[in-house]
Amino acid sequence: MSAKMPKDFLWGGAIAAHQAEGAWNVAGRGMSTADVMTAGGNGIPRKITKGVIEGEYYPNHEAIDFYHRYKEDIQLFKELGLKCLRTSISWSRIYPTGTEEEPNEAGLQYYDDLFDELQANGIEPVITLSHFEMPYALYEEFGGFANKEVIPLFVKFAKTVFQRYRDKVTYWMTFNEINNQADGQEPLHVWTNSAMIIEDDSQKEALVFQAGVNELIASAAAVIEGKKINPEFQIGCMMAYVPVYPYSCAPADLMASVKANERRYFYSDVHVRGKIPTYVQKYWAKKGITIEITPEEQALLKAGTVDYIGFSYYMSGTISTLDEVAGTPTEDIPGAKIVSNPYISASDWGWPIDPVGLRYVLNTIYQRYDLPLFIVENGFGAYDQLTNEQQVHDDYRITYLKEHIEQMEKAVVEDGVPLLGYTPWGIIDIVSFGSGEMEKRYGMIYVDKDNTGKGTLNRLKKDSFAWYQQVIASNGETL
Repeated sequence: MSAKMPKDFLWGGAIAAHQAEGAWNVAGRGMSTADVMTAGGNGIPRKITKGVIEGEYYPNHEAIDFYHRYKEDIQLFKELGLKCLRTSISWSRIYPTGTEEEPNEAGLQYYDDLFDELQANGIEPVITLSHFEMPYALYEEFGGFANKEVIPLFVKFAKTVFQRYRDKVTYWMTFNEINNQADGQEPLHVWTNSAMIIEDDSQKEALVFQAGVNELIASAAAVIEGKKINPEFQIGCMMAYVPVYPYSCAPADLMASVKANERRYFYSDVHVRGKIPTYVQKYWAKKGITIEITPEEQALLKAGTVDYIGFSYYMSGTISTLDEVAGTPTEDIPGAKIVSNPYISASDWGWPIDPVGLRYVLNTIYQRYDLPLFIVENGFGAYDQLTNEQQVHDDYRITYLKEHIEQMEKAVVEDGVPLLGYTPWGIIDIVSFGSGEMEKRYGMIYVDKDNTGKGTLNRLKKDSFAWYQQVIASNGETL
């Protein structure tokens, strides 16, 4: 075994309920915000429909049918050697509309059975409470998280599952990547994080900030309740970290990168430090944004800080203020624009590939917060080709993961960053969140299904399966 990585390091994999489970209307489950997102494509955005419309294709409705097939999938995870599986609990499987007084027992029992099966096979569940879905009825009745009435409903849901699984789950995260909605530019992120459709652009920024503050209050209240139920719980946040580099050593470029990164840091600053940072207060004042937060809610933020930071890392960005550099202007940093980094390549979906950026994030975040970290998403979406021999030769995925794990290990071994684990995203092929595609594949296990929903759903092991199996067995020594 490696003398480098900690012996108890959690090598694992990651999925999310709405992208894997399917069974969208089974056993009392209510409609979720993920259930009204149609299929898109590479460069084609998904549509958010008002309810489920006949004739539209909603890939999350069946997904990969993990709900019914989890036992066979867990056997593959066991063969792979996973120490943990990161997944989520479908809120609308527990409270179909979010407003019920009593939870749906069939939904609770499903996760009892799932967690029992994981543990029986030596796999620890790592659970996100709200991963890009919430009951659709909370949009219809309250307009989503911009309405403070949703806060106690989330806390009720959290308390219910904390109590039910208090002896089965140790590692929890409250909200998934709520900082992705930071600038409100991506309607899908605003929808899946906060159940909001904002039609008045003049109100967009204020509403996104208000929803984010409400989610941070809900998270803090959930942490407080969780610790009452089981003081041994480790309850973290989950952030999307996309570091933005200065394009040049021009001081204005450096300052532009500082301001750009603050957009994502705001959420984790509150999660960890328990207060609204001054740079955000100044920004709100400059933009005339008034946020409703009471002294009691501020006290909740202070009392409900997180134990660790879970995060995703897929790519980095670059920003410049130089006139001679072409790019996409930013709304809130005058004279700055997002530009391409000439020193790195990109995926078929245009995502920059920057393994060193993962080491940079690990160091930067640890230095900023002095808390344990957990890489709960990192992966490579690609068009995989199934050969006539029913094989997938995904050397490109192995290369991507190998280069990122190398940088991760440098951060742990050479830089001293305390890291709990590493769970590559989409350990098995699932529905892509951003595009709704099946053919944007991340997994080490192939699922026979295409972008139109056709296929047998049969599973088979890709070349990356055997490679990652050796990585885990050697505790990161064999790459």
